[in-house]
Amino acid sequence: MKMWAGRFRQPLDAAFEKWQRSFPFDRRLVGQEVAASKAHARALHRAGVLSAAEFAATLDGLESIARRAAEETGYLENSEAEDVHHFVELQLVASIGETGLKLHTGRSRNEQIATDLRLFVREAGGALQAALARVLRELVAQAERAGDAAMPAYTHTQRAEPVLVAHWLLAYAEMFLRDAERLAEGCARLNYCPLGSSAVAGASLPLDRAAMAAELGFTAPTANSIDATSDRDFGIEFVQHLSLLAVHLSRWAEEMILFSTQEYGFVVLPDAYATGSSAMPQKKNPDALELIRGQAGRVIGAAVSLLVTAKGLPLAYNKDLQETQQPVFLAADTMLRVLEMTAGLLAKVEWDTARMGRAAGQGYMNATAAAAYLVRRGVPFRRAHEQIGQAVQYCLEKGGELEQLSLAELQRFSPAFAEDVYEHLTLASVLGCHDVVGGTAPQRVREALAQMRDRIARVGDKVHARA
Repeated sequence: MKMWAGRFRQPLDAAFEKWQRSFPFDRRLVGQEVAASKAHARALHRAGVLSAAEFAATLDGLESIARRAAEETGYLENSEAEDVHHFVELQLVASIGETGLKLHTGRSRNEQIATDLRLFVREAGGALQAALARVLRELVAQAERAGDAAMPAYTHTQRAEPVLVAHWLLAYAEMFLRDAERLAEGCARLNYCPLGSSAVAGASLPLDRAAMAAELGFTAPTANSIDATSDRDFGIEFVQHLSLLAVHLSRWAEEMILFSTQEYGFVVLPDAYATGSSAMPQKKNPDALELIRGQAGRVIGAAVSLLVTAKGLPLAYNKDLQETQQPVFLAADTMLRVLEMTAGLLAKVEWDTARMGRAAGQGYMNATAAAAYLVRRGVPFRRAHEQIGQAVQYCLEKGGELEQLSLAELQRFSPAFAEDVYEHLTLASVLGCHDVVGGTAPQRVREALAQMRDRIARVGDKVHARA
C-alpha cells in the first residue's frame, strides 16, 4: 500500500518505482523517525485524535519497531517500503492494526524527513565533536611529551625559524578546536523542530508544536512552515564544516607524510598504521595518512553536491531534496572514521626529536634573531635585514653558520655586533626571544598547553551536556 496511491489508477513503471525509492539509504533514520513519530502521537493524543488506549498502543508499536531495528539483523532488509516513513507506518499497522493508520493525521513526509535529518545531524555532530576532542587530547599529550624539543618551522616549504615541536602540534590543535566549535554552533542553529509544519502550510490540527519540540530536545518549533520543509541549509552547513575539518586533517596528514620520509626523518610511523610494498621489501608506506588526506576529496565533493542540488529549487519541497540525504550520511560517516584513525595513529606515533633539534639549529634559522639583535642595538630593521642577508650569503660561499663567524667577520657587515651576539644566536635564545602571546618561547607554549587543555575540556562538557 502506497502512502499516496488514492489519486492514481495505473501502477508505477517498475524501473521508476525502484529508482525513486529512498528506503535503501534512509532506513538508517529509523531511530529518528520513531522518536519524531512518538512526539507526533503524543500531540495527536492531546488534540483528541488518539484515545488513551490508541496512544498507548501506538507508543508500544513504535518502541517495538525501534527495538527490532536495533537488535534484529535483517529487520530493515528486503522491505518494499518506499522510504523510512512508509516502513515505520507499514510495521506499525502490522503490529497494532488500523490504529496505526491514524498516526499520519495532520502531518506530511515533508516535515518528517526535515525533522529526521535535523535529529541525525545533531547526533552526528555530537559524535564528531567527541571524536575531535579525542584527537585534540592526543595532540596535547604528544605536545606535553615533546617538552622543549625544537624543530624547523617552514614557510614556502623552506626552513624559516625554529619552533617547539609542541608549538607546531598546537597549531593543528587550534584548527581542530575551531572545527569543533563550528560543529557546535551549527548544531545550535539547526536545533528547531519542523514537526507541525505539515506539507507546506502548517498543520491543519491544533497540535502543540512547542511540546513536540521540547520532547525531542529542540530549542523551539521552526518559525515558518515553508522554510522548515524545504530548506536543507543545516545539512549544507554541516557538510561544509566537515569539509573544512577534512582540509585541516589533510594538511596535517601531508606534513606527517613528509616528516616520515628519510629526507626529513622527523616522524616514525607506527607499524599498525602503515603498509608495505608488494614489490619493494624495504618500503613502509604511510597509507593511513594518505587515506586521511585522500578522503578530504570525498567530503568536499559531498558539500559541492549539496550546494548544486539546492541551488535552483523553488519553494517548497521538491523530490530533488531526497538527493541531499546521502551526501550528509557520507560526509558524517567518512569524517567519523577519519577522526578515529587520526586519534589512533597519534597515540602511537614517535618523534625523532634529536634529529628535529639538529635540523632546527642549521640553515641560518637564527638569521631573524640576528637581525633582531641589531635592531636592539639601534640599527633600523631594513638595514639590519640587509646586513644579515649579506652575512648569510658570505656563509653560503664560505661554508658554515652565522654563529661560526668570528666577531671580526660579523663586524664586516655591521659594526653594531659585539661579543654578546653569540649568546643570542643559540637555539635556546632564538626560541626564547619569541616571548609574546602565541609565540614559541617555551614558557608561552607551556601556558598555551594549559589553556588548550581547558578549552578541550569545555568541548567535551558541551558534548556530554547534549547527550
